[in-house]
Amino acid sequence: MSYEQKPTNYPKPMSFSVMVFWTGLFGGVFWGIIGYLAYYFNFTEIRPDVILEPWMLGDWKKGWQGIVLSIILIGVLSIIVAFVYYAVLRKFKGFWFGLGFGVILFLLVFFILNPLFPGIKPLADLNRDTIITSICLYIVYGIFIGYSINYEYQINNVQVKEAST
Repeated sequence: MSYEQKPTNYPKPMSFSVMVFWTGLFGGVFWGIIGYLAYYFNFTEIRPDVILEPWMLGDWKKGWQGIVLSIILIGVLSIIVAFVYYAVLRKFKGFWFGLGFGVILFLLVFFILNPLFPGIKPLADLNRDTIITSICLYIVYGIFIGYSINYEYQINNVQVKEAST
């Protein structure tokens, strides 16, 4: 008697869109927390709660509730950013595309969306530490999102090719 196990007993992997969702959420929350720590240790003048300023009233934004809500909101917006990366750049290999994506996000926030956020001064009025810290955070965030999505995309393609042969 021979007993053969079928490989179908293994759990199915996460769908690619669910992986992009979790990558975006984790990336936004994680790098939002790192951004808050950069503010707390005076590396930057920009608090995460600047994202709430155009839409919420009250001083509660400056407290821990505002920080937590801001970081969660950054995570939700990061999901959208991750799907944009997935739609546009998922096929490109290497971390350079993620780095460029981070630079584009920095330019988008600090030049185009800057009027929406009164808590962010124009780039020329920010101190050097804030500019350097901000661009570095955007770059490592872009590399995280880009490399994670690209890596999973490449692995998924290899698995599909192996399954078809």
